[in-house]
Amino acid sequence: MPLRNRVTPFGDIIAMPARGLLMGNRGILHDGNGRLGRARWKHRTWVCCLTEFRGRRRKLMQAGRYTELFFLDEAVALAAGHRPCFECRRTDAQAFARAWGRSMPDGMPRAGEMDRILHAERIDRTTRRQHRHPGRFGELPDGTFVAIADEPWLVLGNTLRRYAPTGYDRSMPRPCGPAVVVTPRTTVAALANGYVPRLHPSARPGGPIT
Repeated sequence: MPLRNRVTPFGDIIAMPARGLLMGNRGILHDGNGRLGRARWKHRTWVCCLTEFRGRRRKLMQAGRYTELFFLDEAVALAAGHRPCFECRRTDAQAFARAWGRSMPDGMPRAGEMDRILHAERIDRTTRRQHRHPGRFGELPDGTFVAIADEPWLVLGNTLRRYAPTGYDRSMPRPCGPAVVVTPRTTVAALANGYVPRLHPSARPGGPIT
């Protein structure tokens, strides 16, 4: 029975055997039996991390330890509201902060400042669900997720790639006109300013689905 620890671009946490390219956390979301409670975050530091780092080994969902979450790739993690970890992914985290800072009056931000802004952007305070915002398909950078008919699609070049838990399984030409954007606004700005997320191989046309 797979654990309920895979995060979708919509921020939902589902059960899926495949682990994905990256892991992360939002605090302790499970009980002593490894079952998720109603909470979907326990702090606002949402990071995405390497699945292997300095030989560390973890038993998943230990009592009293943070809930290990997994993402198909980094574009999914960013859409769900996470950012690169400054410990295990320092180079990526610094690149993300630099790209973020190009749109901010104070320049390159500290981690805590990014967490504060991201938490305000990713959560609708009324519904306590993911916040989405309007955009235009022609202006969205690669790596952004949009919602079409309540399905998550990745913007990539002149195409959109539909997310599935095991890999991107369909493509279509990038439309014109208005879009419902899933990825937080400031993260979209960082993507537009040059941050390049790690993508699953199936994101590329003809790429494998694993």
